[in-house]
Formats: sequence, structure tokens, C-alpha cells
Amino acid sequence: MDPRSEVLLRQAELFGGDLLLAGLPADDLLGQLPAAHGWSWHAGEHAALTARFAGRCQFGVAPGERPFAAAVLFLPKSAELTRYLLDALAARLPGADLYLVGEKRGGIESAARQLQAFGQPRKLDSARHCQLWQVTVEQAPPPPVLEELAQRYRLELDDGALEVVSLPGVFSHGRLDRGSALLLEHLDGLPPGDLLDFGCGAGVLGAALKRRYPQSRVSLLDVDAFALASSRLTLAANGLEAELIAGGGIQAAPGELAAIVSNPPFHQGVHTDYQATETLLREAARHLRPGGELRLVANSFLKYPPLIERHLGPCQVLAEAHGFRVYRAGRER
Repeated sequence: MDPRSEVLLRQAELFGGDLLLAGLPADDLLGQLPAAHGWSWHAGEHAALTARFAGRCQFGVAPGERPFAAAVLFLPKSAELTRYLLDALAARLPGADLYLVGEKRGGIESAARQLQAFGQPRKLDSARHCQLWQVTVEQAPPPPVLEELAQRYRLELDDGALEVVSLPGVFSHGRLDRGSALLLEHLDGLPPGDLLDFGCGAGVLGAALKRRYPQSRVSLLDVDAFALASSRLTLAANGLEAELIAGGGIQAAPGELAAIVSNPPFHQGVHTDYQATETLLREAARHLRPGGELRLVANSFLKYPPLIERHLGPCQVLAEAHGFRVYRAGRER
């Protein structure tokens, strides 16, 4: 059981009604709170919850239309995303209770100060290195419009300008990260056919691929609903079309790809987690057609080349700068 869920269950008498659990972990909390339902923006956790508790969890960037009498927000990593989520929940709870739970090292005490906008917050519990806070919503905000919180920036690429739209909580919100910038300089010469941007974030690489290879079918895959919403906005801002895929890993990708391009993720909440990337390296060959290739950027200290060569083929370093390397490996025919 996730320690945040354990803290909630220490106060289980508070959570017996029609409760929305926002950002809940994929544990047995829904089993312990049979009247509750969940809202997840993490495709992997949503799939795990749906497999166990069919019909009791929704996926997306908004709470949905189903009514709820109270809500618990599991603190996300991003402060900007926290503000949007709290506003989205509080807007639906005038006069009702809103709870916030999170790890101390995740900044729960600082985040709890945001509850002051709605009423007088109270700390209900502190255990398992977590805290639980509650506020009765006396000043309900207007429902937030997610698109109005987007940040936009413009990239000048060899084949024209690209407008990028990012939403709160998305990797490198409002700016181009150095890894993606380096990879953007090395997208030439991909084999013809279907292309995948794995871990698409705000859709920078996917949009650039579609711009550079307009005849190719391009798919953008991410675990995060806010990333997919950002990618949708980025594609629309540039008049581009591509397929968006919500998935917990490379297993959700189509097969027979000509290339997989990625600035792969390595964080899950406040924790560092390389599992999704390592799975990508182990499984990429199953999704590439013969002659297809993997092209990715990663921190240079990560020991990815041996893993790539073990599961795919010879690994070539295309570029190195600012602590990043661009790797290329092809599936043998």
C-alpha cells in the first residue's frame, strides 16, 4: 500500500461517502473505500486500477461530469499542476471538504498553503513521512480553463518555425530542454515509414518529425494525459496531424515502425525511475520493422549503450553536448 493511502486509511471514517480520489496510486485504496472513485492522468496507473476496479476510475485532464461530495488530491510533483488541480476540484465543492495528501519531501507543507485560497486549512495527520490536510471550501474558484494556463514558445528549425504549447505538469514546461534541442539537430536520414515519438511530452519531437517527414504516419505516445493534451495543442498550432497514444510504456506502441525517436522519461512523481526507458531499450526491436532504427537522447552518464547493443544492435553516438548524447541503433534485417 502506498504510504499516502495508508495515511488516508488512518482517518477512514472521513472517507465513507461519494469521494473522488484525484491522482490516486495503483494500490488497494479503492478496495478499502468502496464508495470512492478515482481520477488518474497516468495511463499506466489508470490501466492497473481499471483492471482491478472496472468502471471506478477515469483518465484525463479534468474531473469529469460525475458528481462527488468530497475530494482528495494526491500531491503531484509540479506546483503549477497542483494549482490547476486544486482549482478544478474546489470549483466543484462549494461548502464541501477538499483534502490534500502527499510526501513531506514532495513539498506537502508548501502545497498546503495553496488551500488558504478556499478557506482555513487544517493538518489532520502526519505519518509515514506524509501529511494529510483538509479545507472546507468557503470561497470556490471559477472552474479553470486548462488551455488558458498553457505556455507557448517558438522554435526556429531548418524547415520552418514550430510553435510549442505546454501545459502545467508537462516535462520542461514552457521551454525547450537541452536534450530535446540536441536531438532536434539530428533527425535527418530516418528510414521511410511510420515514426513514433516515445514519451512525447509537449510534442516537440513528434511535431518536428511530422514537419520533416510529412508522408510518414507519426504517432506520439506518453503516459501522462497532460502531455498528450499539450501535444494535441502543439500539433494544432502548427497545422499538423498525428496519432496520440496514451500508454504506460512501449508496449502500447504500434508495430512495424520505421523509427522510434525519444527523449525518454526518467521521473515518476518525486522519484527517479528509469524503468520505462530500460523497457523501451529491451523491447524496441519488437516494434521496429527490419531495417528500422531507434534514435534517442539521454544523459551521458547513463549506461544505455550496452543495453541497446544487447537487445537491438550496434550503438552509434551521433552527438554529444551539454551532458547529453544522441544514440542511434538499427534493427538488423
